[in-house]
Amino acid sequence: MDGLHMRRLFVLDSKDYDDTHSVTVKNTVRAIICRDGRYAMQQNRDGIYKIPGGGVENNESLLDTLCRETLEETGLVVIRDSVREIGDVLELRRDLFEEDNKYECRTFFYFCDVEEGQQHTHMTLSEIEKGFHPVFAKLDDIIENNRRLGKDVTCERDTRFLEMLRDGRI
Repeated sequence: MDGLHMRRLFVLDSKDYDDTHSVTVKNTVRAIICRDGRYAMQQNRDGIYKIPGGGVENNESLLDTLCRETLEETGLVVIRDSVREIGDVLELRRDLFEEDNKYECRTFFYFCDVEEGQQHTHMTLSEIEKGFHPVFAKLDDIIENNRRLGKDVTCERDTRFLEMLRDGRI
């Protein structure tokens, strides 16, 4: 489960950089968890949904990152043997923190099952400040809310992915 041979689902390229920039590379994972026709999500106080997941830290594996991030953001424990690759999305844009850098983020999506029950979340300070909390929601509700409310590239990535899932393209 190294993600090296995953199918590319789409590319989000803002084209607001040039190729002379240094490149900041990041790998992230996202967990697609469905229970009774509803999907595990993080929702902020504005109503925007985010697929649970986050960045690889300290050279951990993609599977370890997926399990850690899912637990931190939703309180759900991933059943490691249930994890199945879906595909990846590549984001290219100017780095938000170092504007002379090009930001290249590869997000790996996985279907996974989780254990029954739910533990406490361990959100980041930023997630807490934005009012994120774990929820289960229907795809159409998630997509409609995000299309109406979301303005950033993360919301665009997650919403496009969920539209592909809803429309049977995944």
